Amino acid sequence: MISKSLLLPEPASPAHICPFDQACSYLEAAAKELNLNQGLLEILSHPRKVVTVSIPVKLDNGEIQVLAGHRVQHSDVLGPYKGGTRYHPAVTLREVSALAMLMTWKCALLGIPYGGGKGGIPIDPKRYSVGELERITRRYISELIKDIGPAVDIPAPDMGTSSREMAWMMDTYSVNVGHAVPGVVTGKPLSIGGSLGREMATGRGVMIIIREALAQQGKSLAGMRVAIQGFGNVGSAAAELLHQAGAKVIAVSTGAGGIFSEVGLDIPRLKVYAAENRKSIIGFPQSVPISNADLLTLPCDVLIPAALENQITEENVNQVQARIVAEAANGPITLEANLALEARGVTVLPDILANAGGVVVSYLEWVQGLSYVFWDEERVNREMEHLMVQAYHRVIQQSEVRQIPLRLAAYTLGVGRVAQALIDRGLYP
Repeated sequence: MISKSLLLPEPASPAHICPFDQACSYLEAAAKELNLNQGLLEILSHPRKVVTVSIPVKLDNGEIQVLAGHRVQHSDVLGPYKGGTRYHPAVTLREVSALAMLMTWKCALLGIPYGGGKGGIPIDPKRYSVGELERITRRYISELIKDIGPAVDIPAPDMGTSSREMAWMMDTYSVNVGHAVPGVVTGKPLSIGGSLGREMATGRGVMIIIREALAQQGKSLAGMRVAIQGFGNVGSAAAELLHQAGAKVIAVSTGAGGIFSEVGLDIPRLKVYAAENRKSIIGFPQSVPISNADLLTLPCDVLIPAALENQITEENVNQVQARIVAEAANGPITLEANLALEARGVTVLPDILANAGGVVVSYLEWVQGLSYVFWDEERVNREMEHLMVQAYHRVIQQSEVRQIPLRLAAYTLGVGRVAQALIDRGLYP
């Protein structure tokens, strides 16, 4: 059992499914399987550093608003902290802490030399002008200037942020240290050291892991019926790549609702339609409306939750009909729902594996930035695929050897590598 003495405050509502508590539950399960001692479990369950900064910003109308910015650094035993920065009204310190912990296991699982970090500001970026967002971003980074750096902590885009915010972050850091530092963030524009292949990376990783899982079952992507909840950067990229591979994407959705087509959606045309309609997919020709809730329960071969956490719960898990569920989002399946799916023999491809393509290409961008040698897109995709496929087969082997589900297998690999590194490095002082 993890001690609560140093953990973050309990959530306001006991009924709320807390991402941090869920992350700790997965850690405890992995620690039990690995027979880790209580001392190691205590170290692994607590973030090394939690930073909350005040962000005063002058709005366009002249008013002053003070925001809170968070950065949680979970573990750097394998290398610098790495993780996204999200701008979303629902950002909390507990959520950011959970995501930082998951990033630690994800990086360890993929075999890349990073620890987990995560940042966020609880704002709706749509309510701010571009100028206001720039001032918020620059002040946030200036407050964190001593806590980030290419050998310390490397932020990246996340929900509500993009290459634009990364450019502001890189410039703010660089101006403060007196020279350009392309390795301080990843997900930057190509003009200032970004990597080719980054935009499609997470969706490409999802496609690769689904392809490998189907191959394990003697199947291919061709003709597979796929439903995708979420048509943002990750969901749309996965949809496009799965469509190219011959899969039949029968449904996709956004926060405003979804669309369904029994014969499959024309994904290239849908992406053009969304771009021309302010990202809305509603009304796309030869489709019918469908709710986000109904999309999750469609008869299909593969279901991809690519939106928010806690989408498949004990309330709807028995209606899920897919035989493979690939977690493109972080934590879209609750602990209880995950156990129910595993009990029914559904293949659950866990988030720390399925959506790791983004952090892999972030790592490749960081390597290019440090060396000032940049690769073509084919090489980036090839290097990323190699790491993703290797990780998948390590998880499969671990699952078969230990006779445990894929999620627990992935966690034992990630947690086990960090735990071994802690043992080898020792405890100082």
